[in-house]
Amino acid sequence: MPGIEVWSQFDHDPRIPANTTMRASDRDRAVIETVLADAFAEGRLTRGEYDERAEAAMTSRTLGELLPLVDDLPVAREPQSSPASLHEQAVRKWASDRREALTGLVGLSVLLWTIWAVTMFGGFPWPLFPMGFAFMNLVRIQVNKRDIIEEHVKRIEKKERKELKRREDGL
Repeated sequence: MPGIEVWSQFDHDPRIPANTTMRASDRDRAVIETVLADAFAEGRLTRGEYDERAEAAMTSRTLGELLPLVDDLPVAREPQSSPASLHEQAVRKWASDRREALTGLVGLSVLLWTIWAVTMFGGFPWPLFPMGFAFMNLVRIQVNKRDIIEEHVKRIEKKERKELKRREDGL
């Protein structure tokens, strides 16, 4: 069973750190049991190892408990994310950045205009200057969408390569 096909059978990929605390479904457990059965059939696991891991898979509660059961098998060495998945993660990160910039602009505006209204209503509208910088940051994030997403993809790929190397080194 090729690795990419294995991981696509999960609703939530257990290799993604954010998913490790999610509850495992019967289908998730069955996928891991199939991987273990294939490894046993290929001679990669002894009967005792297979029985021990299969029992652990069937009694696991979270997705994070499933991954270590196949971590030393070839299926776990497949790339962690497809290019489409990496792009989706990067787009979500960009959208989060944009949302934070908008929230910052609105929050800053409310705070500064309130201070202005209380202390010097009718005077020089100084809150326009900090608001301008916050607005320019929001525009920068929107205008540079493609570049920011590409940078996020590179960061995610680098992080996954480090994680894969860490696993291979057995740390």
